[in-house]
Amino acid sequence: MYCVCREHVELAIDKFVDEYEDAPDLVDLSTTTFTEWTPPSQCEWCSQAAEVLVV
Repeated sequence: MYCVCREHVELAIDKFVDEYEDAPDLVDLSTTTFTEWTPPSQCEWCSQAAEVLVV
């Protein structure tokens, strides 16, 4: 699972596929809320806001 900015979505997809050998689901963090989990505010690879959850 990766929380990334729009710029790093392709990198996160590539890493997910390499690790799990399956296509990930992409979740827009600006339109989705979670009851028991708070997503990180920053991208995993830079300091921009995390906008996409790759799971």
